[in-house]
Amino acid sequence: MMKSIAALALVGSAAAFAPAPVQQKSTALYENPLANELGAQAPLGFFDPLGACADGDKENFDRLRWVELKHGRISMLAVVGYLVTYAGVRFPGAEDIPSGFAAIDATPGMVWAQFAATTAMMEAANQDQFKGPWGTNQNSLGESPAEFKGDFRNGALDFGWDKLSPEAKMRKRAIELNNGRAAQMGILGLMVHEKLGNIDAILP
Repeated sequence: MMKSIAALALVGSAAAFAPAPVQQKSTALYENPLANELGAQAPLGFFDPLGACADGDKENFDRLRWVELKHGRISMLAVVGYLVTYAGVRFPGAEDIPSGFAAIDATPGMVWAQFAATTAMMEAANQDQFKGPWGTNQNSLGESPAEFKGDFRNGALDFGWDKLSPEAKMRKRAIELNNGRAAQMGILGLMVHEKLGNIDAILP
């Protein structure tokens, strides 16, 4: 009897120094429901340091994703335009316009007016095809053929897109988004180096 009591006492004292079992908490409740949306990809995954989409608002997320996509497209054009003009390519009549920031003051006012009119026309023609404010590109039921925000094919262009699988479409869209992100950093870098005065050190 005494041996049994001693054995139980030893087991009890040993258990006192054993590490307490750590309860495994499920992360499902803490994961943002937007973590699997377009753009939440390696290496950062769902990156929202400012908490702009912490509440999981899908409509707000889609709006911000579209803003990012649009800025990326503009930045891709900006990088190409910067490099082309830096290389000396000009429209006829604009041979004396310098490249970079110097072109802002050297461009005539009429050219700026034409630029503004062209931009306004493109914005009107390529509006958000999901909810066209003027009812453009919609059928009799008020539906748009656009598959996603930023789909500006207008039912005319395809290039094989409709034959792709849903997974392939998401991959293509992710590639465009990543290219836009890189272009935003690229045009920012070009502008900073031009202001620093060493743009010729990175461009031949």
